[in-house]
Amino acid sequence: MKKAFLFVSVFVLLLSSACTPGAAPERSPVTLNILAAASLTEAFQEMAPAFEAAHAGVTLQFNFAGSQQLAQQLANGAPADVFASANKKQMDVAVEAGRVAADAPASFVQNRLVIVLPPNNPAGITALADLTEPGLKIVLAAKEVPVGQYALDFLAKADADASLGSGYSTRVLANVVSYEENVKAVLTKVSLGEADAGIVYTSDAASATGEILQIEIPDGLNVIAQYPIAVVQDSANSDLARAFVDWVQSSEGQKVLEKYGFLPVK
Repeated sequence: MKKAFLFVSVFVLLLSSACTPGAAPERSPVTLNILAAASLTEAFQEMAPAFEAAHAGVTLQFNFAGSQQLAQQLANGAPADVFASANKKQMDVAVEAGRVAADAPASFVQNRLVIVLPPNNPAGITALADLTEPGLKIVLAAKEVPVGQYALDFLAKADADASLGSGYSTRVLANVVSYEENVKAVLTKVSLGEADAGIVYTSDAASATGEILQIEIPDGLNVIAQYPIAVVQDSANSDLARAFVDWVQSSEGQKVLEKYGFLPVK
């Protein structure tokens, strides 16, 4: 009889505990798949611990690559919860594929370009005009990659600058020895001394692990990159995906992005 009474008491206690007003249900473990442009690697990785600490049971899993690769993965049905692109063009690919709602993307940060040189600068490059010197080894990202297209846009602008001489872009492009699949590959080749110069984002130059030299591109010739972010339409965790997007756009997230050389959206 005592055993029966004890069993009933425990059952009632557990039942009343589960029904107590205000008792928060435990969340099952959730993994959010974040597809993000390679240039966001360091900033997003720094944000992750704070976001995960504020959302118990949530783990962020990042896939960093060229935005064109990520957009294609989405078009091919890859599972994802959030997509952060380095340009609108690749976000549009995700929209056209039906993975992102047309009204979902929002610009959350900006970036700009910079010329990077290896630490010892063996080619003696000191100005934009020097990039036309025959025999240089220059690396760019492929034009399908956002930073690659931005670099071509910069060179097109430079053609109109009389101080750089006629046919500037043609002469610079004649020195390109490889076109890489993402901005990190460009930075790596330059930092290892496998190239005399490259064009990357200022954020990548700021987060470089090794020593590199930089040549600024004047505002009149530079290109401002706009980064859109969006929740993927078929996300199984849309509320948490939205929470991450909000986190990136919050003052806390923006401070981390600024730390890594990104510019706020105006």
